[in-house]
Amino acid sequence: MISFDEMEQVAHQLISPTQLNKYIKYGHVGAVIQSKSGHIYTGINIDTACSMGFCAEHGAIAEMIKQGETRIIRMIAVNRHGNILPPCGRCREFISQIHPENIHAEVKVTQEKVLLLSELLPFDWKKQY
Repeated sequence: MISFDEMEQVAHQLISPTQLNKYIKYGHVGAVIQSKSGHIYTGINIDTACSMGFCAEHGAIAEMIKQGETRIIRMIAVNRHGNILPPCGRCREFISQIHPENIHAEVKVTQEKVLLLSELLPFDWKKQY
């Protein structure tokens, strides 16, 4: 298992802001996911003019699923300014649906704070209360 500091270094290396054309830009955010097996998966964002793009977390999850894994242990995303970003609401829900235990994944949300996905996604509609 690697540390969040090492994961953050990898995420920074993914950043390569690029304007593909007047409708699409990519590489402004890099995400790193560590799976239960200890493998590391990475992704970058793709932003489009009509919201058909996806977050860096989606790219990393796609790589993980291609390798037959679904369980996330920890994750981090950083933007081109070097700031750590918590996953957006869409990503939080997506992560929780990939595997039910992902709700226990550690998410670095600031330089000083790590939270469980369950803390970022309270009152999960998939649970019985």
